[in-house]
Amino acid sequence: MNIDDFSSDNYQPREMNDFPGNRKPRPLIAWFFILVISVLALSLPAVLIFVFIFGRGILFKQVGDIDMEKYGVARPIVARGNLAEDEKSTIELYNQSRLGVVNITTLANRKTGLNLNIQQMPEGTGSGFVWDDAGHIVTNFHVIQNADAAQITFADQSVFQARLVGYFADKDLAVLKVDAPPGKLKPIPLGRSDDLQVGQKVYAIGNPFGLDQTLTTGIISALGREIDSVTNRPIKNVIQSDAAINPGNSGGPLLDSAGLLIGVNTAIFSTSGVSAGIGFAIPVDEVNRVVPELIKHGKVTKPGLGVTLAPDNLSRQWVPEGVVILDLLSEGAAAKAGIRGSSRQRNGKISLGDVIKSVDGKPIKALKDLYLVLDEKKVGDVVKVVVIREEVEMEFEVTLMPLQSLKP
Repeated sequence: MNIDDFSSDNYQPREMNDFPGNRKPRPLIAWFFILVISVLALSLPAVLIFVFIFGRGILFKQVGDIDMEKYGVARPIVARGNLAEDEKSTIELYNQSRLGVVNITTLANRKTGLNLNIQQMPEGTGSGFVWDDAGHIVTNFHVIQNADAAQITFADQSVFQARLVGYFADKDLAVLKVDAPPGKLKPIPLGRSDDLQVGQKVYAIGNPFGLDQTLTTGIISALGREIDSVTNRPIKNVIQSDAAINPGNSGGPLLDSAGLLIGVNTAIFSTSGVSAGIGFAIPVDEVNRVVPELIKHGKVTKPGLGVTLAPDNLSRQWVPEGVVILDLLSEGAAAKAGIRGSSRQRNGKISLGDVIKSVDGKPIKALKDLYLVLDEKKVGDVVKVVVIREEVEMEFEVTLMPLQSLKP
């Protein structure tokens, strides 16, 4: 080191604070901050563990969590009190009537397996009801129309094989029979349909879509309706109601508020195939006329003229109104009375037969009109038949003869 470095011109003495031994002591607040930072640093692991375990419920609590704390507890139950009187009546009606309503499963013979064995497979479902304590079950003809066999399921889920007693396709009615113990047979009491009124309450019990023992309610919407049977013959005085009727309800009972049978549910009016608030039921007065005859004879003996009639579209090609007689039985009622049928001449031209214009004073404009008149008659009744023959009006007295129901 050069001594000149310490000359008075170059030498500048250090401040006292620049030497460690001569520094001033730190203020108290500085020590406080150092202490706080140290404590935080030491407690950081514990804080992280606490946040990991409990942090979501504290730092990230959501609105749903608050709702659960506030509302997520069982609420007190309020006593229901007594049911309304109409509710009690409906419940009592259902409990009494359901025991007489059955589910009908139709079976069809099908070849199954590699060996093509014939087995009975479920084909469809419908409804029915117990008619008497002998085991007779009433349903719609169209429910069992294509069946090879049928099973009857009662309200207690007991199942019995059924056999066909008889059917009347023109009125869409059929009677089956089961060999069930008397204790299972609960016939539904019969009412009347000739004194019904629009606005009356009605109740339907059946098996819509296979859902057995289903109750629907409504009112009578209209009376005196007319629908076509599967044979295209008219069913007269049909009951219209707004009780929900769906596929599977067919054949089930329509009841009044006293639990009496007033009709057999048979059809719905719908573009979609499900209930549209318009259902139809065959009136019980008609049912009570047909069913005893089916049980006794297996068929209904209808009165007829002993003729073959032209369909309406063919009749309209020849005459503006009326029913053209195509042929007649040689020993039939009309032939004996002198009525003529149509014939074909040697040159192939058709010689038109008599055209029925009226029966017992009721105009006959189409086949339906004639069927409705004959439905009110019995075998052996004498009716006055007015016909047009070669533009001449003639009247004949015809004694109605037995005519078996059309086969499906």
